[in-house]
Amino acid sequence: MLTHILVPLDGSPLAEGVLPHAVALAQTFDSKVTLLQVVGRVPQVGEDWAVDPLDWKMRQSEAEAYLDRVTESLIKVDLDASCVLLEGKGAEQMIEFTREKVVDLIVLSSHGRGGLSPWNISSVVQKVILQSWVPVLIVRAYESRSVELTGLRYRRVLVPLDGSQRAECVLPLATAVARTQGSELLLGHVVPEPVTPRPGPLTEEEEALADRLNALNREAAEKYLRDLRSRLSGEERIQLLEGGSPAARLHELVEEEKVDLVALSAHGHFADHRWPYGSVALSFVAYGTTPLLILQDIEQEQAVPSKAEIAAKERKGH
Repeated sequence: MLTHILVPLDGSPLAEGVLPHAVALAQTFDSKVTLLQVVGRVPQVGEDWAVDPLDWKMRQSEAEAYLDRVTESLIKVDLDASCVLLEGKGAEQMIEFTREKVVDLIVLSSHGRGGLSPWNISSVVQKVILQSWVPVLIVRAYESRSVELTGLRYRRVLVPLDGSQRAECVLPLATAVARTQGSELLLGHVVPEPVTPRPGPLTEEEEALADRLNALNREAAEKYLRDLRSRLSGEERIQLLEGGSPAARLHELVEEEKVDLVALSAHGHFADHRWPYGSVALSFVAYGTTPLLILQDIEQEQAVPSKAEIAAKERKGH
């Protein structure tokens, strides 16, 4: 299922916080692991893009020694691990490597050498997850705890479901993780309130219609969950939530249940191929506080290029 896992590192302790997660997943799926570091060219003060050859060689040597050391630590815990050192811009090199080497999962720290910031993910992580078109695991650098490489355990895994087959596509992956780790698998389904925007109070007729629609949605959700339970092993716990925004209710569920890992599909019922992620997935990227595993359910060829992508390609061609 996950044959090849890519782990980008930059030599910082924050970035290394992903290693126990990468080990846990690699052991679950018997995956090979590639550690990747990108060394960028740093211009000297007062010079446009001149590079000090000695400084450049030293940074290359330091990066090679670092990658060799980390790779050896993974081999010692019986992983099929190797490392690659590339030159250039970090995000672009990661994305290109992912496409060329058929990577099945990228395990990323939310922040690295640049340090923690008020933003939930760094700019490099944002670029990679928006352009790589493969499953990603984002580990929150501000929540990372120092554990042994083989000491990580997910006690509770949450899978948000909305009744669609797209949302369910992450279930086999999440189930495999939960079984290997001995985790409780929690399936969350939200029945949102019907949206009835009005400048003033609803009329009696409008309230009756809203109540009826809410009842129909609840009935459909209960039927879906009954059918779902009949298809599963029975070891999963299902949580039905009513009212409010689906994303907000799911975030609340994460806090209430002390979830250790959120696993979800990039898109759900209202899949839109114009964008790589739906609203719930984006909400967890931007505001989630736990490790986040997103299974990308569409291919890059299905997506509609943004105006920024088109403009960048056109300028690059001149």
